[in-house]
Amino acid sequence: MAARSVWTCAVAVAILVLTGQAVSGNQEAQLLKEIFGKYNKNIRPAQNPTDKVEVQVKLTLTNLISLNEKEETLTTSVWIELQWTDYRLAWNSTEHHGITVIRVPYSMVWLPDIGLENNIDGKFDVAYNANVLIDSTGYMYWLPPAIYRSTCAIEITFFPFDYQNCTMVFRSQTYSASEVDLMLASDDVTSEPIEWVVIDPEAFTENGEWAIKHKPARKIINKKYTPDDLEYQEIYFNLIIQRKPLFYIINIILPCSLISSLVLLAFFLPAQAGGQKLTVSISVLLAQTVFLFLIAQKIPETSLSVPLIGKYLIFVMSVTTIIVTNMIIVLNFSLRTPSTHTMSRSIRHLFLQVVPRFLGMDALVDDSEGEREVEGVRERRRSSFGLMQRAEEYVLKQPRSEMMFDRLRERHGLTRSIVDDIDVSTTATLYKSLAEAAPEIKECVDACNFIAESTKQSNDVGSEVESWVLIGKMIDKVCFWAALLLFTIGTVAIFLMGHFNQVPEFPFPGENKRYSPPS
Repeated sequence: MAARSVWTCAVAVAILVLTGQAVSGNQEAQLLKEIFGKYNKNIRPAQNPTDKVEVQVKLTLTNLISLNEKEETLTTSVWIELQWTDYRLAWNSTEHHGITVIRVPYSMVWLPDIGLENNIDGKFDVAYNANVLIDSTGYMYWLPPAIYRSTCAIEITFFPFDYQNCTMVFRSQTYSASEVDLMLASDDVTSEPIEWVVIDPEAFTENGEWAIKHKPARKIINKKYTPDDLEYQEIYFNLIIQRKPLFYIINIILPCSLISSLVLLAFFLPAQAGGQKLTVSISVLLAQTVFLFLIAQKIPETSLSVPLIGKYLIFVMSVTTIIVTNMIIVLNFSLRTPSTHTMSRSIRHLFLQVVPRFLGMDALVDDSEGEREVEGVRERRRSSFGLMQRAEEYVLKQPRSEMMFDRLRERHGLTRSIVDDIDVSTTATLYKSLAEAAPEIKECVDACNFIAESTKQSNDVGSEVESWVLIGKMIDKVCFWAALLLFTIGTVAIFLMGHFNQVPEFPFPGENKRYSPPS
């Protein structure tokens, strides 16, 4: 008996539930039949022709998908919220079993026909046509999701340390301002207009390249149109986003700076190694060209401005080109010889005395040596040449017997000879008499003179060639410090421009208003 009673109660409860659902379903169907019996969705919900239908618009951002700089396109995932009142769809909830809200397909009711004006792909429909919620007061609520691709003018002047101001413009495609009044949605608590793009922290997915700094929303009235024009009123939702430059710093700027700095190492190669120095410099120049090509594929093809990183690449390419030119000049100086070029006194003084002192070095030649070389009486730098000169003078002044027994005379204290007092004219006469008396000795002296003169000329040529090489080294040193200073100052100055390009405190110039929710 007890089990039968339990089963009886369960069946009774099930019957009551099903009956209640059927009654409720029948009541909602009856309500829909009643309010939609004479409803025309093609007619604007206004009691008088002069009345305006107020439509509230709110945008909720769920994902900033991407910003394509090349195509100047912003792709976003949003929820577009529309609210308005349709007096024809109001009912008394007490007469319909307390039903206060019904849900109907969007195709059954009048819609304000609001779409994204600056759409770029031609798809003006939302991603999913959700149902419309209808309140018993006639209040309409529609919240469809959408993925919009809108135009966004890209400002590339400070790329990749830039920020962009992208705008999504909404307006009615069929109703003018005299028929539909667009306005921003109001907050349920404060009743103040929501003048910003709503972001739900739990549903929002952060973009890896862009950070949202400002997200103002406002209604724009175009005074150049009349209220009867569709363009008269528009709702603007702005996204002011700043780029996160870490990707470009790691993958482009840092490698480019390191490769560009390698050209400075070419100054440490010998001045005569012009081929190797040019190879290093031109290799760096080609690598910089590759980086410039990569940047050109990223930014829009515009002639309005040059991106900051493009300016940097052009700068380092210019510095590298100047260094290549300098190396050719240094190679030209280093390979000069007395038979091709004559070294002037001013060049010697400037590069071998003034420039070394300017660089904190000792002068490579002194003034007296420079004067003697300029006048053709260069100091002999080789000991063999000095020995030959002294041997020549000794042979001319002393007889052969005295040369042979000189040490023997010194041993006995006879250190002075009468030949030492002979003047130049007497020496010349003696040399002529000796040439007549002993031709073999004359030939020996002539051979010594020839060797001495050849050695002197060889030393003079070697000394001047060495001076040209030293001049090339001095030019290399000066250009190294100049290139290092120019490279450092230029790099710091260019990227400081990007560092100071920050998003302004307020989204719109001249307005001290943040357009953000109260904190």
